Amino acid sequence: MDVTEPTTEAGSAARPTIPMLDIARIMHAIPHRFPMLMIDRMEDVVLGQSAVGIKNVSVNEPFFQGHFPGHPIMPGVMIIEAMAQTSAVLVVETLGPDAAGKLVYFMSIESAKFRRPVVPGDRLHIHVSKLRSRGNVWKFNGVARVDGVAVAEAIYAAMILDR
Repeated sequence: MDVTEPTTEAGSAARPTIPMLDIARIMHAIPHRFPMLMIDRMEDVVLGQSAVGIKNVSVNEPFFQGHFPGHPIMPGVMIIEAMAQTSAVLVVETLGPDAAGKLVYFMSIESAKFRRPVVPGDRLHIHVSKLRSRGNVWKFNGVARVDGVAVAEAIYAAMILDR
């Protein structure tokens, strides 16, 4: 595992970081596959704390056939799913090799807001931060951005379980 130790100020606890996770590592961590795999890579992974998922939005996405013909807009639920998958990979990477391939199930979605449409050609940067974890339940804050502008946000909880 390519993990780096960040430098810290005196007295603060450092978290191991992973600069980048490619699609192969994402697919090793979570069981999602086309057409439901919603992230292409991850950056700035701070184990147990936060990560940024990247989704390159293409006109070839299957949901654009019906949402909406002639005016393609990425469904908000797919943006929330991309947040959840980014969080799931963070959880699996944090828990280590024994967690690879486990399932992460939504438990709740709160405060979901959609600020502007996401269209083909956009690149989503999905910023997720752990709010808390207790046992196999994790709670996150997610913000999806395009060109630095927030397009969606939500607070959500998930549970990690064996298949």
